[in-house]
Amino acid sequence: MRRTNNQDSYSVIPAQSSERFMSRGHLFVVADGMGAHAAGELASSMATELIAMNYFRTSIANAKDSLHVAVSEANAEIYQRGQQNPEFHNMGTTASTLALLPCGAVIAHVGDSRVYRLRDGVMEQLTFDHSLVWEVQASGQVHPESALGQALPKNVITRSLGPNADVQVDIEGPFELKIGDKFLLCSDGLSGQVDDVEIATLLECLPEDLAVEVLVDLANLRGGPDNSTVVVTTVTDGPLVSNEAKATQPSNDDTLVFWGTIGAIVACGISSVTSVAFWLLQQPGPMIIAVLGAIISGVIAAMSYSSFKEQSKRRQLALRDGTAIPKAFGGNAPYRRYVAKPDETLYRRLGKTVAELREAAKLKNWLMDWDQIDALQKQGCSAMRSGDGKSAISFQAKAIIETMNQLREQHDRSANETAIDH
Repeated sequence: MRRTNNQDSYSVIPAQSSERFMSRGHLFVVADGMGAHAAGELASSMATELIAMNYFRTSIANAKDSLHVAVSEANAEIYQRGQQNPEFHNMGTTASTLALLPCGAVIAHVGDSRVYRLRDGVMEQLTFDHSLVWEVQASGQVHPESALGQALPKNVITRSLGPNADVQVDIEGPFELKIGDKFLLCSDGLSGQVDDVEIATLLECLPEDLAVEVLVDLANLRGGPDNSTVVVTTVTDGPLVSNEAKATQPSNDDTLVFWGTIGAIVACGISSVTSVAFWLLQQPGPMIIAVLGAIISGVIAAMSYSSFKEQSKRRQLALRDGTAIPKAFGGNAPYRRYVAKPDETLYRRLGKTVAELREAAKLKNWLMDWDQIDALQKQGCSAMRSGDGKSAISFQAKAIIETMNQLREQHDRSANETAIDH
């Protein structure tokens, strides 16, 4: 609700065949970028594309190792891109990656985006937040409820892809899969505004499409200070195979070769144009210097890029063939556990968000139609009185979604009126 661009990215890549599922499974990635200008957006986009590309093309048989290498290699490439352009210096991104495989669920994680699993009404956080708050609390030196614990900034992360050439990657799992298991990946735009019990309850009570919609809407209705991305996948008794998959992304190596070549051509071109100008001005001395400059600049650009490419290639080959697998961290999940509570307390807490917006609409004279929202909440209250908490939560969720729809329509009307006034 406050940002002009989206620094989150995600990938959902189901297996295209039973063979692919047996070897690499289904892959899910959520990334939340950081950096000035478009740096965060670029970093998160690179992370989701590179992790998937590296994971599927590696020759390493072990799924945990191949996922670990894929994330480490993505970090190296994001770091290199940041070093090449001052505008992208120190850009970074979180990356939470889930692979569902015959051996179970495997997670590779860096940053404070999250992966949860909901099973039989109990939701577990399978990733550790690499944030100042979590790191300090884990050290045992500061109690979470103490004044110092409460004063710690919530948005400081301690680990991400991109700022450094190497990064520590947490590897969790494999976790045994059970039919009905739901996995949720999200950026902190969601977890910062919607608490874990609310997430667990909405995920327990709603179908996947409705759950992701209401979770994002709820985060936005509560202020939406950050981008919110949510991915939900459920384990079913089917073959776990889909023919619908994203098209293969172009190789990042080819992109680097292209821009490296362009750089060399531009360097030579500038000096060549300069030499022609001196020739037209009939100044042979400067012309000779410019020609030599064109040759030298072209050779230097080509040699520098060739050296960069060779170093990058050696590193990537070492990672892909498994001879340079980094040390894994993590492995202690689950880190926190929550129980879904479709009770009246949570029902009223969700309804409070709608009530607060209703008051704001009155104060600001927004033209919003509350009839459908009132009808949904009336049905929710009736279901709660009859003891059907899940249905009550479902009606409240639909009321939240309709409230967000009304808010969008109000925003569009205001934008149109402003345009007309100008």
